[in-house]
Amino acid sequence: MGVTQVPDHTTEVTAAGIARLAGVGRAAVSNWRRRYEHFPRPVGGTETSPTFSLAEIERWLRDQGKLAEVPPRERLWQLIESDPAGQSAALTALGEQYLGHGAGTPGGGGLPDTPLARAAALAAAGSDPAEAYEFALGRYTDGAAARLTLTPPETADLMAALAGPAHSVLDPACGAGGLLAAARRGPAAPPTELYGQDADPVLARLGALRLALRGSATVQVRDGDTLLADAFPHLTVDAVLCHPPFNERHWGHSELTYDARWEYGLPARAESELAWVQHALARLRPGGTAVLLMPPAAASRRTGRRVRAALLRRGALRAVIALPAGAAPPHSLPLHLWVLRKPDGTTAPDPRLLVVDTATTHRPAGGGRAGLDWPGLRRTILDAWQEFRREGDIGPVPGTRRALPVIDLLDDEVDLAPARHLPPPTEATGTAALAAVQEELRGTLRRTASLAAAVHPDEGSGTAPGAHWSTVTIGELIRAGALELHTHSAAGEPPPATRAGDVLVPLLLDGSATHVVTDAGAGEPPDRRLSLLRPDTAALDPWFLAGFLRGTANTRQASSYASSATRVDVRRLKVPRLPLETQRRYGRGFRDLAAFEDALQHAADLGRQLVQGTVDGLTEGTLPPGD
Repeated sequence: MGVTQVPDHTTEVTAAGIARLAGVGRAAVSNWRRRYEHFPRPVGGTETSPTFSLAEIERWLRDQGKLAEVPPRERLWQLIESDPAGQSAALTALGEQYLGHGAGTPGGGGLPDTPLARAAALAAAGSDPAEAYEFALGRYTDGAAARLTLTPPETADLMAALAGPAHSVLDPACGAGGLLAAARRGPAAPPTELYGQDADPVLARLGALRLALRGSATVQVRDGDTLLADAFPHLTVDAVLCHPPFNERHWGHSELTYDARWEYGLPARAESELAWVQHALARLRPGGTAVLLMPPAAASRRTGRRVRAALLRRGALRAVIALPAGAAPPHSLPLHLWVLRKPDGTTAPDPRLLVVDTATTHRPAGGGRAGLDWPGLRRTILDAWQEFRREGDIGPVPGTRRALPVIDLLDDEVDLAPARHLPPPTEATGTAALAAVQEELRGTLRRTASLAAAVHPDEGSGTAPGAHWSTVTIGELIRAGALELHTHSAAGEPPPATRAGDVLVPLLLDGSATHVVTDAGAGEPPDRRLSLLRPDTAALDPWFLAGFLRGTANTRQASSYASSATRVDVRRLKVPRLPLETQRRYGRGFRDLAAFEDALQHAADLGRQLVQGTVDGLTEGTLPPGD
């Protein structure tokens, strides 16, 4: 499929795209339109959401000295984004060109000489075709997140790690191929056969191109309804990874009543997730492993108890793991991971089920996705799973993990929710324990009062010269050698391990804040939602850098609003040009503010612990009621 329908003179850009070109917020673009009569007129769109000629806009910005440097990958996405109705077609054409012709010169190596093809070649030249395509596909799926159910990369990587090494992997609800891509980038030898199916033909095609561009694997991705029209009816694989659609009422209950896949019982009409579980088992080789992301209700709904009981009796269900809310959409629910094994017919069913609950022990302050401790969460789950697989049992940890005898679960409910089978964490609720919490809370509150006084502005200190500052962007500091920028690559390679003095900057405006790594937090690579900045301390003070990067106006002007997730372009963030000694003075102030913020958070945590401990002590009879 060609892209000649997007020539230079007809490529259009939205107000958000203009803001990215100039490195400003959308409010500035609106202001320019009002102030300057020579600002280009709209050429399309609607009255409330106009579009402009990209060539005219670039010429105007250049004449006004407002044209910011646009990375090649961003330039590529701008061209794709300029035609909302044709984005998927442009992405398909891009993937096919990369796959068939590499990143060759447009007009010479088989690529048509069009704006999109030229931008594609430049984007691939800076990395490689697979990474350039991954970037563009990520922007597309972010923008369509409202209608798509996307598995976050951290959750996908965890599911692939639970499945373990595999020669062949299937995802029967693959979407854009996120889970299969996670299986390819795992630490073990990558699979050589990847199979996928999705009801959305566009996503299936884009996912197939994404996987094929990574090379060295047989990739087969089909479109169609997996339960009603399985594209691989005779396939068996080593591993199945799946994030199935939830709560489907028309999954084929009536049409599939006598389907051979229902080896563990016909799923009820309201139990579409148990149909996907059995489909996954039907496609496994004996001894193979399946990992499915499930809604928490699937572990306890009465309509599914017979199928759950059969899975337990046959030894097919090995683990149920509760994740914190925010680990995957819908982000308001603490979803479960089910780990299953295809019985081989020769060994006795395992008499135990592993249950792990991280929904409360790893819940971030404030809830939601921001603040999830992915390294800690991953260690807790994988350590428990590996010990359970190795030993067939596991040392219980109150509130976190336990190996349950299957016989104890085979009652009238067959309730598999981990929290209902774990003793509460070993936090004493007696008078002495709560008195210790209360004393620590008093000390923390005294510290917050002291820190609040330390960071209170001195009214006699005069006015800071902020309005007259000359600023420099992070991109310019990187080019000058004063700063290093490290992020996760599209292939999943993490940045280097953090060390004290590094600055971690959120890539999304999700409530998390830029902060400096201390000695206590050093040693782990940052997760995918963070960029790592490593300043040359002879030129930049880390606390000064982190403080100014956290400013509201700074993050707003460096943000992209073209998708449902608001992204921050780290290279466009700015800091003042100040002498190192002045930077350190600001840095000390920002460090005091960070200590104050940490103390407030600790006080809030202790307060919640004191309240819950008192409630538990009163309800469990370990505390007497007050007078």
